[in-house]
Amino acid sequence: MSDKTVWIDVETLERFMVDVFKAAGVPEEDAKVCAEVLIESDKRGIDSHGINRLKTIYIDRIKDGILNPVTNIEIVREGPTTAVVDGHNGMGMVVAKKSMEMAIEKARKYGMGMVAVRNSTHYGIAGYYATMATKEGMIGITGTNARPSIAPTFGVENMLGTNPLTFGIPTDEEFPFVLDCATSITQRGKIEVYAKLGKPLPPGWVIDENGNTMTDPDETLEALTKGKAALTPLGGIGEETAGYKGYGYATVVEILSAALQSGSYLKMLTGIENGKKVPYRLGHFFIAINVSAFVELDEFKKTAGNILRELRNSKKAPGHDRIYTAGEKEYLAWLERKEKGIPINEELQKEIKTLIREFDLKGYDFPF
Repeated sequence: MSDKTVWIDVETLERFMVDVFKAAGVPEEDAKVCAEVLIESDKRGIDSHGINRLKTIYIDRIKDGILNPVTNIEIVREGPTTAVVDGHNGMGMVVAKKSMEMAIEKARKYGMGMVAVRNSTHYGIAGYYATMATKEGMIGITGTNARPSIAPTFGVENMLGTNPLTFGIPTDEEFPFVLDCATSITQRGKIEVYAKLGKPLPPGWVIDENGNTMTDPDETLEALTKGKAALTPLGGIGEETAGYKGYGYATVVEILSAALQSGSYLKMLTGIENGKKVPYRLGHFFIAINVSAFVELDEFKKTAGNILRELRNSKKAPGHDRIYTAGEKEYLAWLERKEKGIPINEELQKEIKTLIREFDLKGYDFPF
């Protein structure tokens, strides 16, 4: 952390984001949903998808006219266990929460539920929706496509989005198993964090048009926007470190985020048409699996917990005294941050002050 980083309590930041969304034209209840999703990311220590993205991904896009602050959700097609939803380019978090609620309700009645979404927008941290299911004693799965960022194995053109594939599984521990990660080695949000911190990127995260690695975060973000750079898939460049596996998983998410709902995909998601900004028209999918339809919930939780505990208790590599399972570090981050607050770096402080001035917000005496 920079010595100019300050820590702000969770409640104040969440209230601030609600006020910003409302000032930008988002109805109050929807503004609360949007802020809740973003602050959940910060609470879990995933700084790339929290308040860090409030201005650039949401408020700026509302001002650009490519993100509708008032969300109109249309159920295009529905069956007992399935549905197709059109988000009409509204707030992605609102569309996503409603869609996972639908999947959970279907799973409660019939054992499983799946909702596919088209014409949506950035929905924030995917793990938020997966854990909606775990809180109901269910397994939650979600994925989303995104603007082109990843190059196919042996390619250099950004074709696929970072396309996270996320699982939430209830356990008998204090936190669920939550695997929430992109199908690329990194994603734009993390590069944005590096840019704000002035840190170089690790080699191998991003390649240019000639296949050379890029490490300057500002140059990388500009090149990604212009289509002159690409993220590498999980596994990295080429086949030697199994980059084709990440490429394959990214493709699975792309298909499930577009083909089931007659949605947009690949280069249709650039957000640019004829040189002008347009809505991204993203697709998502949400799956809820009712554990009780298969086995008693407590038995499932115990087995899942036993698996995780055995993994953590296995033999450690030299120099390491702890093994983690997915969702554990995020839980530990929350234990710290609920007392200490959320870290706000110098660049983010500037964005917050800009939003306060722009919307003439009162009652925020931040220490910067």
